[in-house]
Amino acid sequence: MTVSPPEAPRDCPLCPRLVEYRLENARQNPGWWNGAAPSFGDPEARLLVAGLAPGRTGANRTGRPFTGDHAGWLLYDTLLKTGFARGTYDPNGEDDLELVDCMITNAVRCAPPGNKPLPVEEATCRPFLQSRLTALPRLRVILTLGDVSRRNVLKALGRPASAMPAGHGAQAGIGPYVLLNSYHCSRLNTNTGRLTAGMFEDVFRRARALIES
Repeated sequence: MTVSPPEAPRDCPLCPRLVEYRLENARQNPGWWNGAAPSFGDPEARLLVAGLAPGRTGANRTGRPFTGDHAGWLLYDTLLKTGFARGTYDPNGEDDLELVDCMITNAVRCAPPGNKPLPVEEATCRPFLQSRLTALPRLRVILTLGDVSRRNVLKALGRPASAMPAGHGAQAGIGPYVLLNSYHCSRLNTNTGRLTAGMFEDVFRRARALIES
């Protein structure tokens, strides 16, 4: 059986709709990354933060997960506050930011139109997520950002969506890992108050307690 590497090639050809969207963005913005965005962080991480897919003006622009869009400000600020990062964050990726005992990845590695990958694209990209999980030898906690990310991680682990409850703060033991779910740190969730900075920080502090227990 062929095992996928933990990172998709920048010019991954597997999803025609996403390839066309990459090419469209490259024609409009040739200086952007415009490719599959690799995971970012510590290869010895005990915490993996899993989003759904790169944003068009985020990782699709900068080549680093959650870098360049609104969600990145809250995520990286929270990682710095909870000791999972050090340095400074710049939305263009021109910084000295380093993750500590943490890695960030996405279930789908290429930016989708409207920030919504199709189920077939999630399934096609899933082998990269599965390999990313197994390539982290010390991984203990997976923090999923949003319900779609939660379902994709469960499927990558061979479990149904019902194996873990939905909702902010949900927690379950899945095989050798503890899964935590948070509302996504999107502008929609933060502007409406569905997710506050305090709520987000609490989830990461729980992740910290779990990996050190």
